[in-house]
Amino acid sequence: MINIIKRLDREKYLPSVCVSKKGGTLDSEVEDLGIQFIEANFTVPAKPYLSLPSRARRAAKVFKAYQFEIWHSFHYLDDYTEPMISRCAGARAWIYTKKNMNWGRRSWHLRSLFSTRIAAQNSDMMNEFFSGSFYRKKALFIPRGVDTKKFAASNESDLTLRSRYEIPTDATVIGCVAHFVPVKGHQTLIQALSKLPGVYLLIAGKKLDEEYVRKLEKLIEELDLGNRILILDDVADIPSFLNQVDVFVLPTWAKWRQEGCPVSLLEAMACEKPCIATNISGSRDIIEHDSNGLLIPAEDVEAMANALECLIASRDLRERLGKAARKRVLEKFTIELEVRAHEAMYEEILEAKTLRRL
Repeated sequence: MINIIKRLDREKYLPSVCVSKKGGTLDSEVEDLGIQFIEANFTVPAKPYLSLPSRARRAAKVFKAYQFEIWHSFHYLDDYTEPMISRCAGARAWIYTKKNMNWGRRSWHLRSLFSTRIAAQNSDMMNEFFSGSFYRKKALFIPRGVDTKKFAASNESDLTLRSRYEIPTDATVIGCVAHFVPVKGHQTLIQALSKLPGVYLLIAGKKLDEEYVRKLEKLIEELDLGNRILILDDVADIPSFLNQVDVFVLPTWAKWRQEGCPVSLLEAMACEKPCIATNISGSRDIIEHDSNGLLIPAEDVEAMANALECLIASRDLRERLGKAARKRVLEKFTIELEVRAHEAMYEEILEAKTLRRL
């Protein structure tokens, strides 16, 4: 969201950001933009239903003074009270970005019913959720984009991680950037590494599920991989991390189907890293198998080990896939393309609203 806001045409758009509670790690970035940064509740509990309209109106009072024309929600959940508050605050349009593959609950349909437009992050969403005649008019396919200047292959040799963790300079290092939650499927990657002697694995991400982290640590201990697998804290300098690994892996499991458009995969590809991802929603929009990366079945340890072995054995293959990966990002997944798609959506909405008033 911040990457989009930074690049919006300020002659046309005056953005604001609202969070339910300040104090997050990105607050300073929002403040540096010099825009309105609001702390307020933009949702209310849906129950009890009888009092919901009055509670939505009360919550909307905070926002009326801002006179928002477009209200764009990046809220992950299936809440449908936010569009009600938006309408009560006087916004002319309410949009939400669909970030994950949750669907089916009535609340998702209500959220979609109340929306003006839906920005879907992968093609499976368009086909599975929004293919009907009613939703087809609302949903737009807008994949994520990355800053290809920030995320690019480095010409400078950086051995900081190898030195810090005493990894031999000639060893193959696998990298994974994924928050520590079960959906990310770290177990598959860890088990695959047990079949590849001499290979190291660095996993970076926020430890959002401490119990899950303990299970991973136990698995690493049981497989006697403690000297070759390192669970890192959330890494601040992701471009540097990516440029110090040889192969990138995103081992997401299929049963949760949570990937929207995995930005960590795009960032690795932009850095010219040969990538392996599981063949699930989102990832298969990005990677074309054996053209700009490798797609493997989810939760398949043997397939993961075989794919890694192929990349480790062939420097030429790594280089070919890495260069093709960056080319793919430059053609389809830059932040500039994502911003232009959002601006086109906003402009279409405003033009349609203006015509209705005439």
